[in-house]
Amino acid sequence: MKKQGFRIYNLIILDESGSMESIKKPTISGFNELVQTIKGLQKEHKEQSHYVSFVTFNGLGIKTKLFNQPVEELSKITEKLYNPDATTPLYDAIGDSVLKLKHEVYGGEDYKVLVTILTDGEENASQNFTGKEIKLMIENLQQNGWTFTYIGANQDVVKVATELAIPVSNTLSFSADDEGVSKAFAKDRKARASYAKKISSNEEAEADYFADDSE
Repeated sequence: MKKQGFRIYNLIILDESGSMESIKKPTISGFNELVQTIKGLQKEHKEQSHYVSFVTFNGLGIKTKLFNQPVEELSKITEKLYNPDATTPLYDAIGDSVLKLKHEVYGGEDYKVLVTILTDGEENASQNFTGKEIKLMIENLQQNGWTFTYIGANQDVVKVATELAIPVSNTLSFSADDEGVSKAFAKDRKARASYAKKISSNEEAEADYFADDSE
């Protein structure tokens, strides 16, 4: 039996630190293609309603570019909306954006949350949250049907994800170049399609996000 009137909240947390400047264009392109994929999934699974929140982060602040926008209303982002600079407050970005979305969906029924974290560097500038606090937050939300994925470059993604309580099968490593970014977004689009299909069929979707991926 398919789920009726089911909401899927897609939260995308994207690194906007200075090191992302070299892959700015493929990152923007990848995000725009990802939105098109989500639009397609909503059309394919008519019982699902998809919403997108888009948050970027660097040492200059945590910036909510989009918040719970119905995916059919979204248009492409441009270079004016994404300008890499400064440091990497990863924990603050996760904490701020996740708590904001949690407040929005708290008490609701028939929904799932898919949180995608993409960064080319590790935490180095957070002031409001610690790694232990983020780990506890993620563990608690996973028990309530939230799925967290971690896509990273220039780091040991398994080590970082383990420290944050994200399943190893929900991690993906990419090369910090145009081709690497394009491949990472392509793999996420494929995994996201599988995730939506599992939800539509009442299958477990919280873990093994990238498990079916192949080159």
